[in-house]
Amino acid sequence: MTILVTGATGTVGRNVVEQLVQRGADVRALVRNPAEARLPAGVDVVQGDLLDPDAVRSALSGVSTLFLLNAVVPDEFTQALVALNVAKEAGVDRVVYLSVIHSDVYVNVPHFAGKFGVERMIERMGFSATILRPAYFMHNDLTIKDALLGYGVYPMPIGGKGLAMIDPRDIGEIAAIELIHRNRATRPLPLERINLVGPDTLTGADVAAIWSNVLDRPIAYGGDDTAGFELNLRHFMPGWMAYDMRLMSERFLTDGMVPEAGDVARLTAMLGRPLRSYRDFANETAASV
Repeated sequence: MTILVTGATGTVGRNVVEQLVQRGADVRALVRNPAEARLPAGVDVVQGDLLDPDAVRSALSGVSTLFLLNAVVPDEFTQALVALNVAKEAGVDRVVYLSVIHSDVYVNVPHFAGKFGVERMIERMGFSATILRPAYFMHNDLTIKDALLGYGVYPMPIGGKGLAMIDPRDIGEIAAIELIHRNRATRPLPLERINLVGPDTLTGADVAAIWSNVLDRPIAYGGDDTAGFELNLRHFMPGWMAYDMRLMSERFLTDGMVPEAGDVARLTAMLGRPLRSYRDFANETAASV
């Protein structure tokens, strides 16, 4: 009853692995470089990537349930379809897939559209699956600490509609709960979609106000300059990715990432505790500086 975790060394995947181990699950991790994986003791670490069907076949041998996480890369969609087709060949029909909230709304954003395509394939291929749809990761904002501390500006163009930001640790725990639920089921369970959101839906002004309070000095919201956001991102990521992020931020402004009725209550019940708040994240970040 082994659970295979892809993307196991990333922010979310590492949390998934740790939560599964804490719950006594048998875990296998597919990683590119086992020597640098640094995963918990007892995890079966195998080398490979999702563009290598033979490596995926080997990783899926003896596996009952798959956690599928694809990084934002140009061939993300191909990676996912290789994994799903090989899983189907191997008789692995229980899947938890990390998609994104409003994947069916942000239709012009490449990595959203790709994830929506994967969701459709999971449904059409008949997997017993949970599709997790997380909102904006709070920990994305670790990248803008210098702007906050050095210039007194929150520069993320998140707009005024509001984002239900979520802590990746909550994502990892909910994913582990769903993986174990599917893994232990005596029969295949129907497909389900779960929005993963934080307890608060925050605008750019709201986030700036939180930082002002936490840092005890004025922090301004930098405004909705998505073109400038793209130019800044080009300093440390490829142009195609910076443009993808710009398109996403433009949808923040027009659509937001607003939870559906009952989302927060459902996740709180799953966890048996409150969801971590953005203020919690800001306090932790400020304390670590």
